[in-house]
Amino acid sequence: MEKFVIEGGRRLEGSIGVGGAKNSALKLMAASIMAESASRIYNVPDIADVHVMGEVLRNIGLGVAFADGVLEISPATAPNLEAPYHLVRLLRAAVDVLGPLLARHGRARVAMPGGCNIGARQIDMHFKGLTQLGARLGVSHGYVEGEAERLKGTRVRLDFASVGATENILMAACLADGRTVIENAAREPEIVDLARFLTGMGARIEGAGDLTILVDGVDSLQGTEHHVIGDRIEAGTFLIAGAVTGGDVTVTGAEPSHLGIVLEKMREAGCLVDLSGKEMRVSVPGDITAIEISTLTYPGFPTDLQPQMLALLSTAVGTSFITENIFENRFMVVDEFNRLGADIKIREHHAIVTGVERLSGAPVVSTDLRAGAGLVLGGLMADGVTEVCDIQYIDRGYESFERKLVFLGAKIQRVPSGE
Repeated sequence: MEKFVIEGGRRLEGSIGVGGAKNSALKLMAASIMAESASRIYNVPDIADVHVMGEVLRNIGLGVAFADGVLEISPATAPNLEAPYHLVRLLRAAVDVLGPLLARHGRARVAMPGGCNIGARQIDMHFKGLTQLGARLGVSHGYVEGEAERLKGTRVRLDFASVGATENILMAACLADGRTVIENAAREPEIVDLARFLTGMGARIEGAGDLTILVDGVDSLQGTEHHVIGDRIEAGTFLIAGAVTGGDVTVTGAEPSHLGIVLEKMREAGCLVDLSGKEMRVSVPGDITAIEISTLTYPGFPTDLQPQMLALLSTAVGTSFITENIFENRFMVVDEFNRLGADIKIREHHAIVTGVERLSGAPVVSTDLRAGAGLVLGGLMADGVTEVCDIQYIDRGYESFERKLVFLGAKIQRVPSGE
């Protein structure tokens, strides 16, 4: 086990590039199951979750090679059709192999998902949509077991614009017989990227990025080459890191329009935000002031940047209000922020953040991936030394996180935790 040791109070400055989007790359890997020839995916982040998903695919029987940001995936010659518990418990996104396995091979056995402990994130909508396509699903001994002859296109309306359910149903529909209409679909940029990848494989998809997606099934899909979009959450994390230290940070490699409301809220809080092509620059000319934020599905404020904004607003002038509408356990990190001297109170799914003069370094524990990133930002702005433990969560979603922060001027090092 390892931890980060951070000496706070250093102003971050400079330009940093971000990698490919974790939440896209993992789904492209799952979609590769349906191809009858090899795929090559570029700009893939070298993070723990990508390696776990690679093991999931290898267990199924696919060939997986990953080096220098390039992922090559070849089809299974003798598919296993199972995603085992020891892998799926580490990665909730592994449930996205369910739809592709059913569509391509007619059977699947996938362990119930794990991942970060930030909420129930039930997969009922995955089940409902795939069942409507004709799959027969059940749960036995902790595994989802499914089978199907060729899936049949149909109309699927999601009760909630779930990203995972949209992706699973979208992938399965590509090999279904006839047209599938997905209503109340998620609109995240990663959905659009997945649809681009599938279209490159030969799928027929219209409307990705809108509330209604149309999919006309085809008989087969072939491998393709694809460049993963930039990671908007990593980009937002570094921009907020610059802001919490009163710094001046430029981020490249992500699409600014994917962070529209995040940049608006940073401006509202007192940050100066400059956009130039694909570059985003944030500086802080004065005090950070209190604002209100409500997390929502895209294009609303992303829940994955809520803990980082908690750090920023913890020393804002006034009282901020943050409403968490996506994951009920996302505020688990609040106790850790309060250990750093923040004044945050929880009322149901609302956080009341009363700005304090400064934070002070202390030992804290990551409770999930984004919480860990938020606590690192808290350590960067705190007086003294902060130790962030359980950083394996952070490694799931950020490539070379501490090295990029050091490049910008932070004093942070990775050391054994001694546990």
